[in-house]
Amino acid sequence: MLEPTDSPSASPEMLAHLGPLAALAGTWEGNAGVDIAPAKDGVKETHFRERITFEPIGPVVNGPQVLYGLRYTTVAWPLIQERPFHEEVGYWLWDGERKQVMRCFIVPRGVVVNAGGTSEPGAKEFHMTADAGASVYGILSNPFLEEVMKTVRYELTVTIHEPWEFSYKEDTQLQIAGQTDVFHHTDNNILKRS
Repeated sequence: MLEPTDSPSASPEMLAHLGPLAALAGTWEGNAGVDIAPAKDGVKETHFRERITFEPIGPVVNGPQVLYGLRYTTVAWPLIQERPFHEEVGYWLWDGERKQVMRCFIVPRGVVVNAGGTSEPGAKEFHMTADAGASVYGILSNPFLEEVMKTVRYELTVTIHEPWEFSYKEDTQLQIAGQTDVFHHTDNNILKRS
């Protein structure tokens, strides 16, 4: 059973179970985002603002495995528009016994990513990856995207700078139909606690 808590008032005991994710509990905003994406005429660069909300959950019990985590939502808007160009929902999870940090999310374009990596509980920087076709830390796409713009690898680095500031660098690697080279669709932002 998932037990949500309000992130600003999450108990110290709950935060202690979140490992490197503990610093992220709460609501964050940033307007320094840069998105490099494929476009019809090559590459499109979009500067964006973003809001991420992380709500602590746990314990999640899978037999002997016990996870704690953050339920999250992300919405991003181009700086010059009011309509979002990206949304996602999911979970960031921590398996303290195995020292595994995970991010499981869906993008409403029909892509599901379960990324993960090894981290120390008090790490201020951690990395997660996923690969298409992998049974552990993998990626799934809908039939259209599988043919036209398949996500073949996902890489994420998160850096906690201060209790009120973190940044991320994301590389979603796409195999675009008709192109031999993989396209690196990158996103990065610096967010501050709101």
